[in-house]
Amino acid sequence: MANSTAPGATPATPDKDPSVRVRFCPSPTGNPHVGLVRTALFNWAFARHHGGTMVFRIEDTDAARDSEDSYNQLLDAMRWLGFDWDEGPEVGGPHAPYRQSQRMDVYADVARRLHEAGHAYECFCSTEELDARREAARAAGLPSGYDGLCRTLTDEQKAIFRAEGRQPILRFRMPDHTIVFEDLVRGTLSFEPKDVPDYGIVRANGAPLYTLVNPVDDALMGITHVLRGEDLLSSTPRQIALYAALAEIGVGSGATPSFGHLPYVMGEGNKKLSKRDPQASLNLYRERGFLPEGLLNYLALLGWSLAEDRDRFSMAEMVEAFDIAKVNANPARFDLKKCESINADHLRLLSPEDFAHRLVPYLQRAELLPAEPTAAQLELLAKAAPLTQERMVVLSEVVDMLGFLFVDPSAFTVDPADAAKALTADARPVLAASIKALEELGEFSPEPIQAALREALVEGLGIKPKFAFTPLRVAVTGRRISPPLFESMELLGRRETLRRLTAALDALPSA
Repeated sequence: MANSTAPGATPATPDKDPSVRVRFCPSPTGNPHVGLVRTALFNWAFARHHGGTMVFRIEDTDAARDSEDSYNQLLDAMRWLGFDWDEGPEVGGPHAPYRQSQRMDVYADVARRLHEAGHAYECFCSTEELDARREAARAAGLPSGYDGLCRTLTDEQKAIFRAEGRQPILRFRMPDHTIVFEDLVRGTLSFEPKDVPDYGIVRANGAPLYTLVNPVDDALMGITHVLRGEDLLSSTPRQIALYAALAEIGVGSGATPSFGHLPYVMGEGNKKLSKRDPQASLNLYRERGFLPEGLLNYLALLGWSLAEDRDRFSMAEMVEAFDIAKVNANPARFDLKKCESINADHLRLLSPEDFAHRLVPYLQRAELLPAEPTAAQLELLAKAAPLTQERMVVLSEVVDMLGFLFVDPSAFTVDPADAAKALTADARPVLAASIKALEELGEFSPEPIQAALREALVEGLGIKPKFAFTPLRVAVTGRRISPPLFESMELLGRRETLRRLTAALDALPSA
C-alpha cells in the first residue's frame, strides 16, 4: 500500500531535499485521535514537500496498554486517510523491524553500552523515597526532579541495596550544562540543568522506556526532523543529550535531528483536546461520513494555512506549499462547525460518480442496500445522488436524504414530528387533488409533475406553494427536508408515489 499513490501527486518544488527523513510513531493504544492525525499529516506533508522519506514506526513496548486490535486500527486509519509511507509495517525497509516490541534486543544492547560508558547508572531509589524527597524539595522551593542521589554510589553501596532485595532502574546521566536548540516552530529554546534532571531509561525488570527507545530508533533510522506535539517539548532536552551520548558510543550517524513542536489542539472550554473527548475520535468522523480529504484539509488549518484567503485546498496543494516555519506556535481550537463546512466543500468537488460510490457503505450500514447492490439499485443511486450533493455535509446524511428511495415499501414510515406539522386535517384536499392530478398525468417526469401539481394546488385550490408542497414532501419522502420533490417523485415512480400519497391521505385525522 504505502509506496503507491499518495493523497495527491507530489508536485515539483524548488526546495527538494531527499535526505529529509521524518517519522510518525504512534502507540497502538486505542482508536486514533485527531491530534495524532494532525501530527501524521504535518510529517507526511513535510516529507513529500522535500521529496524525502516518511518512516512509519509503531511504539508498542507497553504490553499493558498496547493491543493487536489497536495496531490493526492504526494501519486501517492510515489507509483510510490516504497516507503512504516509505518504510514501516507492510512495506519493510532497511531498518526493519518497525515495531518496537520486535526490537528489544537492540535496546538492551544500547542500554548496556550506555551504562558501561558512564552515560547511565543504576538507581535503587524506591518510589516512596522519590516521592518523599520531591515533596520536601517542593516545600523548600527547590526543583522537584530527581536529586542525583544514586549518581555516585560505590560498588559496596550497590551490593547493600541488592542484598535488601532492591532492583535498580537504569537512569540517564544528564550533562551539567545548558541545552540550547532551535525549534523549527518556536525559535531558540534553552533548558538549564536544574530543570532537566537525570531520568529513567530502563525499568527494574529490564524493560526499556519510551525515553530510551524513541531516540535510539531515531538515531539508528537516520531521522533528520522530529515534528511532534507541544506536550513532548519538555522531553526534547533529555533526548538531545541522549543523542550526543549515542553518538559517543557509535549508535547511529551521530547527527541530532531538528525538532519542531506543533501547537496544542484545544477543545471545548479552551482545554487541550484529549483522547477522551468524544470529538477527538477519528472513528467518529469516519462513521459520520467525513471525507479523508475534507478532514485532513481542516486539520491542516490547526496551526498552518495555505494562504490567508484560502481555507479549502487539496493535499497536493498542501504538499507543494508546506513550510514548517509557517506553523503557528499558538494553540489551535478545534471547531466542529468549521470542520463540517470544509468537508461539505470537498463533497461538492467530487464527481457525481465518485460521490455516489462513496454513499454506498452508509446505505449498506443502514440495511437499505445489500452487500452486493443490484445494477438497478446502483442506477437509482446514480440518478438520486446529484440531487443531494449540494445539500449534504457528511456522507451518513444519505440515509435520511435518500433512504425513502431504497426502503422496502412495506417498511416505509413518515417521521412522526414532521407528520404532526405537515400531515394535518388541512392537508386532506391537498393530497386528494394531488392524487387525482398525478393519476391523470401523461409523462411522469419533473416538469410535467410540477406543472400538474401547481395547476391542481396553487391555481385550483389557491394554496401557496410552501403550504401546498410540504404535505406532499412528507408523504412521499417521510421528511420535511428532502431532495427536490418533483425529482423524488420521478425516481420513486408513479405507482409508489401514488401509493404513499394514498396511504398518507387514509391516515389523516378527520377534519
